[in-house]
Formats: sequence, C-alpha cells, structure tokens
Amino acid sequence: MTNASARPVVVLTHRVHPQILDMLGRECDVVPNQQDDSLPASELRRRVAHADGLMAFMPDQITAQFLDGCPRLQVVAGALKGYDNIDVSACTERGIWLTRVEDLLTEPTAELAVGLLIGLARHVATGDRTVRAGFRGWRPVLYGRTLVGSTIGIVGAGVLGRAVAQMLSGFNPRLLYHDPDPVPSATAASIGMERVELAELLQHSDSVVVCAPLTADTLHLLDHQAMTSMQPGALLVNVGRGSVVNEGAVAQLLRSGHLGGYAADVFEFEDLSRPDRPSGLHPDLMELTSHTLFTPHLGSAVASARLAIEEHAARSILQSLAGKVPDGAVNDPRKPSTSSVPAV
Repeated sequence: MTNASARPVVVLTHRVHPQILDMLGRECDVVPNQQDDSLPASELRRRVAHADGLMAFMPDQITAQFLDGCPRLQVVAGALKGYDNIDVSACTERGIWLTRVEDLLTEPTAELAVGLLIGLARHVATGDRTVRAGFRGWRPVLYGRTLVGSTIGIVGAGVLGRAVAQMLSGFNPRLLYHDPDPVPSATAASIGMERVELAELLQHSDSVVVCAPLTADTLHLLDHQAMTSMQPGALLVNVGRGSVVNEGAVAQLLRSGHLGGYAADVFEFEDLSRPDRPSGLHPDLMELTSHTLFTPHLGSAVASARLAIEEHAARSILQSLAGKVPDGAVNDPRKPSTSSVPAV
C-alpha cells in the first residue's frame, strides 16, 4: 500500500454488501455508508478529505472542485458502467485513477430492456391494475401486439445494444441498429443486425430500444422531430441514459397518439452531468399511466450482479493502492495526455 506507517483510508459513498466491507477492511480503514440515502454533500466532503480511495456510485457527482478537497485521493472506483457523472480529465490531471465496471451490468440491463418492451407491448401494468380493480374473468380486453416477426430498432450498439439484440433474436424480428461505430460483421451476421441511419431506423421500426450513452452528440438525440418520424403507434424503450430522449416531447407524442407507449429505466433528472437537468420525472409522463411503464433503475438490480460489481470496484481500489494498474481503468493518470475511453 501507499503508506507503510498507516493503513489507507477508503470511503464508500453508498451501501455495499458485508463481504465488500470485509474485503477492503483486511487492508484498509473503511468509512462506509450503509444507510439507504446518499450522504449530504458536506458530510461526503468531510469524509473524503483524508481518503486514499473512493468507491462511487451513480448518484455521486465527482467534479474538479470535489477532487480539490481530496488531496490524498489515488483512485475513484466506480461501481457503475457509464461515468458521465465523473470528471475524467480532472481525475487524470490530479493523478487519480478512475475505474468502471463494463460487462457485469450488460446482461441484467439487456434482460430488463426486453422485459420492458414485452410489458409495454402486452399492457402488463394496465392488466395488473385491471385485475385488482375487479376483473370478472375472460373477455377480450387490452389487445396488444407481438414482438414475433416485428421490426425492432436499437439505438446504440455497444455491448448493451448487442446483448439486447441477442436476446430479442429469439422473436425472429428484423433487427435494425444505429451506431457511429459498426458492429463487427461476424457478430452482426450471427445476431442478424442490420446497420442503418437513424432516420431509417425510426421510420421502419415497430419498436425502438435506446441503449446509447449520454454524450454531447446523444443529448436529446430522440427529440420531437426525430420521434415524429417514427411509425404511428410505435413503442419506445429507454435503458441507455434518460437524456438521450426528450421526455417532454415523449409526453406530447403520447398524448397525441403518435407514440404507442414509452417505457424507461433511466430518466433525465438522473443525469448529473447536465446543469439544466430537470428536478424530477416530467409531470405529464407521471399522468400517462396507460401508455407508460417505468422502473426505478432496475437494470443492474440483480443481487449477484451488484455483489460482483462491488467486488470489481473494491479490487480496483486495492490494485491502485498497491501501485498496480487497476482493472477497468478509464484513464491513465501516469500519462496526463492520455484520453479516456468513451462512456458506454
């Protein structure tokens, strides 16, 4: 470790499994937060003032100003995949490693995306409310649609988009995708993915699944104009980042009947990198219960996956403090000019 006379201090911003406390506690002094809520900003700053390592989660915003208050910090280990809430350049400039977890969240999130699409297409949430309101038995209500043989568009074909496509392939759909970087031809052929421009994808898809990260280029990529070009009655599912979709435009197009439904596990108000982010879910979307299906960021909410994610982050902390290159490194603070890998 970095200090022969004292154990390094590691701060955890949110609740972790007891195994993680034991894993880190064997070599570090751990400052945990095993409460349900995020720490107040002032308390978190106090805790990290003398920390050597930090395990951060999606509710945290790690800025240059925040890092200036952590002069001993050597590593920020993200228990996350997309890291648009963390200033990578600021970490690199201050000699701090930033790590993330790439693959452990992919399959659980892809699985949820398929579930949300099926739930939206088959009116599962409305059906549940109908039964609880006094359903008297079989009669033809709530006719939906099948995914079998449909055309499904995937916006963002990184590891998540490909996993969604793979899971959907069992429905024998036509799978269109849009991404600046093409999927390797062998992979695309094995899954049956066809690369098209965004306009063509939106025009021809019965359903669209958003798997794209939030960047300057993808902010409101699906705005009112883009979504107006979708087929009347098309379904839209967002498991990428909330702000890739303009929620206000979604509400307008749901009310007009142009969109058939919207399901999401991610929301604009969660995107801490946006100084203009809304304070909560768009109020019109809250009211449109018959045409929406929302989950509270359940993409990675699988017990085994969460434990594995935390183990990866803890391991990267221990590696960094031991002077090693950590697993899942986003940057290389030994080379300040090195650019970070793209958020996914």
